[in-house]
Amino acid sequence: MGVTLVGFIVSIILARLLAPDDFGLIAIVVVFVILTDIIVDCGFGSALIQKESVDNLDFSTVFYFTTVLSIMLGAVLFLAAPAIAAFYYNPQLIPIIRWMSFRKIFNGIGKAQSAYAYRNMLFKRFFWSSAAATLVSAVVAIVMAYSGYGIWALVAQYLISSGVTTVVLWFTIKWRPDPAFSWQRLKVLYSFGWKLMVSILIATFYTQLRSLIIGKLYTTEDLAYYTRGKNFPELITDNFTNTIANVLFPAVSQKQKDTEAMKMMVRQSMTTTAYLVWPAMAGLAVCAEPLVLLLLTEKWLPAVPFLQIACFVNALTPIQYANSQVIKAMGRSDIFLKLEIVKRSIAVVILLLIMHQGVWIIALSSILTGTIFLVLNTVPTARLIKYRFTEQMADILPSLGLSALMAAAVYPIHFLELSAVPTLCLQAATGIVVYVLLSLLFKVKSFYFILNTVRQFLLSKEKAILPDDIKTIS
Repeated sequence: MGVTLVGFIVSIILARLLAPDDFGLIAIVVVFVILTDIIVDCGFGSALIQKESVDNLDFSTVFYFTTVLSIMLGAVLFLAAPAIAAFYYNPQLIPIIRWMSFRKIFNGIGKAQSAYAYRNMLFKRFFWSSAAATLVSAVVAIVMAYSGYGIWALVAQYLISSGVTTVVLWFTIKWRPDPAFSWQRLKVLYSFGWKLMVSILIATFYTQLRSLIIGKLYTTEDLAYYTRGKNFPELITDNFTNTIANVLFPAVSQKQKDTEAMKMMVRQSMTTTAYLVWPAMAGLAVCAEPLVLLLLTEKWLPAVPFLQIACFVNALTPIQYANSQVIKAMGRSDIFLKLEIVKRSIAVVILLLIMHQGVWIIALSSILTGTIFLVLNTVPTARLIKYRFTEQMADILPSLGLSALMAAAVYPIHFLELSAVPTLCLQAATGIVVYVLLSLLFKVKSFYFILNTVRQFLLSKEKAILPDDIKTIS
């Protein structure tokens, strides 16, 4: 959480120092970088985590393959820069794309280390690598932005962040590749991983398709406002989805043969996540205008409606993600792929029908597609672990109701016409108090579960610092 907070603060500083057009240009480039990142992974990371028995030959094979593939794709991206720039009628993209192509090499080298750490739940190693990458890249980016380097501050931030993450992981993770490679092992891992890779590639391409369309049909400033609006809610929900992926997937994978235990774990994860995410999204949507005005200044106010729309979409994301982890943990990457093809085909048709209606309509369409995805994602879960759509809705509806009531209580504060700081403070305080009081009034189970979890954590910390003789007496 500390790393995320630092990253958030850095993004605010850079947004105040740089022009929206700079963020629009980098958003176009990032689309191609993300898509090639997925191809480099090939689903091997998930395959190594999900496979019941792995050894050093598996990890070494993945290491060599992803390293070579990342160099090849980096070269392709480097050579394709003029064509991409021509498509967007913007020659300024050529050097940016070429520099960003070097990010592929760092990511490819670090894939096996990352999978090893996830497999063994060495999450502290990721914290140190993320912390170092965030701090170093932040300092360089802020100094460059302040010195007038414009978009190159953002390019440097991406490159340094990837490089430092890979280097720190290499020194903190004890695993090292053997001088061995097995095509047979690669085929076994690929048989599971390729379906996930295609599924994630389809999902990511669809997610980034809006950015590609906005960047092509509209202006880079429009793309910047759209992207910046998404960033705020995604910052919150990404923390929850990453937690689900990092903890739930390995844990559930170990319970593949006990569907009842899997259902209990997923159910608890989903209800707790909804209880925390939904009020955050509802509150963020209500407070969007004073928040943007305070943090990003008036030049970013056009991002407010996109932020509010993204809050509705991102409220559904952690719930969808929990369902997806069940399919992956059961080793059913075939179902995962089929589901993605169905979902994204529907969504692309909707997007193509409305893409000329304006940026705001393009953003609004994500609410419709997000709702469709939510329903479709529950179908395999109902079949695999008997956690049906009606049960899921019954589990999360209390959090939805409480969040709606909280938002209704907070919204009228806007009409007091106070300045940004007192408005935000009053809205935040009111939202927290109302949500907690409603949780107590309706005796929401997730509220008491979180309280007990925090209490147990504090007690364990307290016992950990007590002298041994006092522990013995207690």
